[in-house]
Amino acid sequence: MKQLVVGILAHVDAGKTTLSEAMLYTAGAIRSLGRVDHRDAFLDTDSQERARGITIFSKQAEFRFEDMRVQLLDTPGHVDFSTEMERTLQVLDYAFLVISGKDGVQGHTATLWKLLKKYEIPTFLFINKMDLEGTDKEALMENLKLKLSDGCIDFSDIEAAAEEIAMCDEALLDEFLETGSIDKEKLPEEIRRRKIFPCFFGSALKLTGVEEFLKGVCEYTMAAEYEKEFGARVYKITRDNQGNRLTHVKITGGSLQVRDEFDEEKINQIRIYSGSKFQTKDQVNAGEICAVTGLTKTFAGQGLGCEKAKQDAMLKPVLIYGVVLPPEQDVHQAYLRLRQLEEEDPELHIVWNQQLKEIQIQLMGEVQLEILQTVIKERFGMEVSFTAGRISYKETIKAPVTGAGHFEPLRHYAEVHLLLEPGRPGTGMVFDSSCSQDTLDLNWQRLIMTHLMEREHPGVLTGSPITDMKITIRNGKAHLKHTEGGDFRQATYRAIRQGLRKAETVLLEPWYEYRLEVPTEMIGRAMADIQKMGGSFGTPQTMNDISVLEGKAPVSEMKDYPLEVTSYTKGHGRLICNVCGYEPCHNQEDAVAAVGYDPDRDIENPADSVFCEHGAGFNVKWDEADEHMHVSNGYIQDNGELRPAAAVSRTASRYKGTLAEDKELDRIFERTFRKSEEKKMVPKKRIESKTKVYRPVVREVLPEYLLVDGYNIIFAWDELKELAKVNIDGAREALIEVLNNYQGYKKCNIIAVFDAYKVKGGVRREERHGNVDVVFTKEAETADTYIERTTHEMKGKYQVRVATSDRLEQMIIMGNDAFKVSAKEFKAEIEHANAEISAFLEEYNRRARMNNRNTIRIPEKD
Repeated sequence: MKQLVVGILAHVDAGKTTLSEAMLYTAGAIRSLGRVDHRDAFLDTDSQERARGITIFSKQAEFRFEDMRVQLLDTPGHVDFSTEMERTLQVLDYAFLVISGKDGVQGHTATLWKLLKKYEIPTFLFINKMDLEGTDKEALMENLKLKLSDGCIDFSDIEAAAEEIAMCDEALLDEFLETGSIDKEKLPEEIRRRKIFPCFFGSALKLTGVEEFLKGVCEYTMAAEYEKEFGARVYKITRDNQGNRLTHVKITGGSLQVRDEFDEEKINQIRIYSGSKFQTKDQVNAGEICAVTGLTKTFAGQGLGCEKAKQDAMLKPVLIYGVVLPPEQDVHQAYLRLRQLEEEDPELHIVWNQQLKEIQIQLMGEVQLEILQTVIKERFGMEVSFTAGRISYKETIKAPVTGAGHFEPLRHYAEVHLLLEPGRPGTGMVFDSSCSQDTLDLNWQRLIMTHLMEREHPGVLTGSPITDMKITIRNGKAHLKHTEGGDFRQATYRAIRQGLRKAETVLLEPWYEYRLEVPTEMIGRAMADIQKMGGSFGTPQTMNDISVLEGKAPVSEMKDYPLEVTSYTKGHGRLICNVCGYEPCHNQEDAVAAVGYDPDRDIENPADSVFCEHGAGFNVKWDEADEHMHVSNGYIQDNGELRPAAAVSRTASRYKGTLAEDKELDRIFERTFRKSEEKKMVPKKRIESKTKVYRPVVREVLPEYLLVDGYNIIFAWDELKELAKVNIDGAREALIEVLNNYQGYKKCNIIAVFDAYKVKGGVRREERHGNVDVVFTKEAETADTYIERTTHEMKGKYQVRVATSDRLEQMIIMGNDAFKVSAKEFKAEIEHANAEISAFLEEYNRRARMNNRNTIRIPEKD
């Protein structure tokens, strides 16, 4: 039996769910027909879907017809839930595109067509509502050919359409000219190659044309071929009524069985859903979709086995809302709960905004906002509200520019040079390297590339993400001894920021493609309104006293216009909007002023560089940093344009890394960290003279503290995590032993903080384990809370670093001027320290043996 995974898509109100119901009924999968308006449709299982009469979440149904088994995915039609629909496209063999016979190709239909083209999905069209008065089959076919493709062919009479079909492919045309007919057996391949798009007409509500449509699908589709090696694509994450986490996948190779393992987790159950009910199976094969339980680390778009990760989504939210929590609600707990929703809809982009001190979320529109508010209340019991929606801007640059970042506080070193170039609109971010491995080792280049790609980098006009740019690694430098985890991250981020500060930046805003229908006597008012918005439109089209305008306008101006249209047309007008991409902001100066972003006050994203002189780090402003860089970027600025130059290293303030200088630094380290009773003096700031010579002003060195989020590190390091499964106390003691070893190497003050907030009546305990202070928090006090308060109290008094992988905690400590170190980076530092200690002991023992002295036992490596 032929196995197909098919998605059904449509503009809202085209009758998509009604057609799904009709196909299930015709195939015998359901015994009675439900209706959307009666709130009993088989696939509208959510209470909000039944109440609103729209599909909000993609649903799965299964039916068999003749020799094919179809797993049908009903996707949302409302534009606010387009991201849910797009995720489903990744796993489809075919698509059913439903067109309203009354309205023809509408705005969102065109967007769906672009997505189907992007994901290369063969498509069948069903033109619905043909029972309504005024529908014209010939006019609709012209509309489809004009706005979608010449390959749209009426399949109700294949013989009559033979010539049209032949025009879609050269081989078919040659055959038609020779024989005067078309071989039907060749059509499935042409449809699969998206050369032909079969069109069928009918009325889903009255079951007209539905059986003919299913027969056409059965005849003109072909089963996909799959690899024998296991592969699967994750397309959705949900939770059932019992709170079980469900990973929805399509098997793209081999088979999947219960108890199979992925990333040290086992699949407990395999479910095949149809509506709200499911059947369990022990095994599913290639070509099937299913939901599995037991996996907690999966995410939408992930590839399992031999399957690769997904392409970037084309549709993205364009409005940002702040989440207003109840006064008694803990912000950290609320943030963690909301992140569950981001698992299910990654495009929500839930983040903590440190400047505004609020949780922010990105959405497509007001309907999605209302749905989300209800979901949060039902699932988490939180009565939240939202701030007014703000536009999600983006930023790019006009011309190429170089950016350099140097990070060299005491005992750290990294320098990065980048070339930033504008890209074509809509291309997003592209990263490359033209740096020689002789100049910078490949491992360091890969690390820089990781830091370039690991996040969205903020611009300097409004702090919005940068886009449509190519960033190339031009040069860089590491130090054999002093480059540690996180140094290249700091240098890379500073290089990007410096380049953006030097560049002429362009603010981009989202634009709508719209279709506005108003009574003809009001078309003048509509045209005037759109002109005021800075939008554009074509020649108005008039039919039956209704005039239609189509064009583009900024989202910022048009997002509230639908209510105004309803008001001045007294309900007779209609506005349909679809986001079509980003374009230069129509009022950049006003928009930048309204946001009020100041890049100099953004302490989380500095553009300045940090250099070292006389044993201490000092800050150099971004517009003066180029003169202090240790290596060249290979370009010179000539009359505002970048021109290639010979790679010349700076010599004025270059750190050459000679043996003598290393010894001098070692003596500085000895004085600074190992003789705390002595007076410690380092540069505080630079003083500019007319010749731009920088003389340091001395101040007392701040003692260094390292705060470690104990359990966070334990469960982030694999070896400690495994030990914790057996004995959590043993894992804790192992971490403390590691920290003691590290403290002996770094000579800094270490505080390890462990959660004990769930201990009833517990009080805070502070203990000394070797050279490490260990803190167990009191009841209702998390390690995050203790670390946040401690970094705030230490601000300005000590040099503070915090080792944690908690994303929100990292944001908060950055606001307290603490230096964040991720669990991965901290582990790299530990391993580096252990390697240094081992190397020292080996050398010591070698010399001891030569001089017949006692040797020191070198600990075995883990």
